[in-house]
Amino acid sequence: MAKEGVEKAEETEQMIEKEPSKEPAEGGGGDGSHRLGDAQEMRAVVLAGFGGLNKLRLSRKAMPEPQDGELKIRVKACGLNFIDLMVRQGNIDNPPKTPLVPGFECSGIVEALGDSVKGYEIGDRVMAFVNYNAWAEVVCTPVEFVYKIPDDMSFSEAAAFPMNFVTAYMMLFEVANLREGMSVLVHSAGGGVGQAVAQLCSTVPNVTVFGTASTFKHEAIKDSVTHLFDRNADYVQEVKRISAEGVDIVLDCLCGDNTGKGLSLLKPLGTYILYGSSNMVTGETKSFFSFAKSWWQVEKVNPIKLYEENKVIAGFSLLHLLFKQGRAGLVRGVVERLIGLYNQKKIKPVVDSLWALEEVKEAMQRIHDRGNIGKLILDVEKTPTPLMANDSTETSEAGEEEEDHEGDSENKERMPFIQ
Repeated sequence: MAKEGVEKAEETEQMIEKEPSKEPAEGGGGDGSHRLGDAQEMRAVVLAGFGGLNKLRLSRKAMPEPQDGELKIRVKACGLNFIDLMVRQGNIDNPPKTPLVPGFECSGIVEALGDSVKGYEIGDRVMAFVNYNAWAEVVCTPVEFVYKIPDDMSFSEAAAFPMNFVTAYMMLFEVANLREGMSVLVHSAGGGVGQAVAQLCSTVPNVTVFGTASTFKHEAIKDSVTHLFDRNADYVQEVKRISAEGVDIVLDCLCGDNTGKGLSLLKPLGTYILYGSSNMVTGETKSFFSFAKSWWQVEKVNPIKLYEENKVIAGFSLLHLLFKQGRAGLVRGVVERLIGLYNQKKIKPVVDSLWALEEVKEAMQRIHDRGNIGKLILDVEKTPTPLMANDSTETSEAGEEEEDHEGDSENKERMPFIQ
C-alpha cells in the first residue's frame, strides 16, 4: 500500500509535461512564469480530449496577453464546478474542440490592461468569469466579466463566489421572486450552490428551506437548512408531511425523475427551476445509457396542465446568460448586491478544500463522488500533497447524485478541509 502511494505521488509530480527543446531559460520570472526565448510560458491544466481523468494534464502553454477591452489576471485560485466534470466528459451541448483549458471562474491580481480598459489598475484584487481557460496561472478576459473583491475576502473565497452565489441569487430573486414567508426545496444542499441558496434564503424573513443531501453531510449543514432529508429517501412524502400544499420554489440540479417530483410539490403560483442535469453523470466517462435514462424519466410538460394548476417551469444557465446572451450588465448588478451582502456579513462562501493544479484529477474525483461540502478550489500556488494522490486517482463508478458511499469516511477525513 505504501509503495502504491509513492507511485501515485510520483505520477502526480510528473504531470507537468515539457518538451526537451522548451526548457525554461535561467532567470525565469519569480512570479511563476518562465521565459522561453522571447515568449513567456505558464502552467495550465489541459483537457487533451473528452473522456476520463486520464485526459487531464498539467502542461506549459504560451502566456496570453490582453486584447482590447481585456484584463490580464495573475491567477491565485480557480473554482471547480460540476459543469467542469460534464465538460471533461463531453456531456454538454455543442462541446468546444479539444485540447482546451477548462474552468469558468477565478480570482487573482490584475497584471496588465488592454486598450480602452477603464476602472481597473494593475495590482487590483479581482474575481472573474472566463469562457474556458480559467485553470491556468494567467488568464485574459473581457472587463465586463471582472469584479473587484473586498479587502477582507480571500482569493479562495473569491474563486468560490461568482458561479455559486450569482446562480443562487438570480434563481431565487430574478426568476422565482423569493419573498417573505415562502418555502424553497433545493437538491444537493451540501454543494456550493446549495449552500449559497441556504445563506441567501436566510436574508429574507421566515423563509423555510427544505434540502436533500447524503446523510454524511447532514451534521455539517444542518444549521443552514430548516428541514434536511436523505437524498435517497422519499423526499416528496417528507415535504408533504411537513407542508401539505408543498413548496413555492423548487431548485433542481439533478433532472431525470426529479423533474416530475419537483413539479408535483409546487404550490399554486410556484416556480420549478432546472439549472443542471447531474443525474446524467454516473461513471467516469460519458454514458449514453445514463443520458437516455435521465431523458426518459423527465416528465413531459403539458402547457395546458401548467395553466390549469397555476405553476411555472423555468431553466437557468449562468454561462449562457453571460457568454451567449449578452447579459453581463445584469450579472454585474447582481454581483454588486452580493458583495454588499458579503460586506454586511450576511453571506460567506463555503470552501470545502484546496487543491494544487497538479491535483486536479483528485479534486475532480472528489466532486464526481459528491464528497464535497461547499466549493472545491484549485490553489495555483499550493504545493501538491502526496497523501491526496494515494486514493483518488483510481476510477470510481459513482452511483446516482450524492450517493452515500459506505466505507469512504476514512478517505474523506484525510482531505485537507478548510475550517
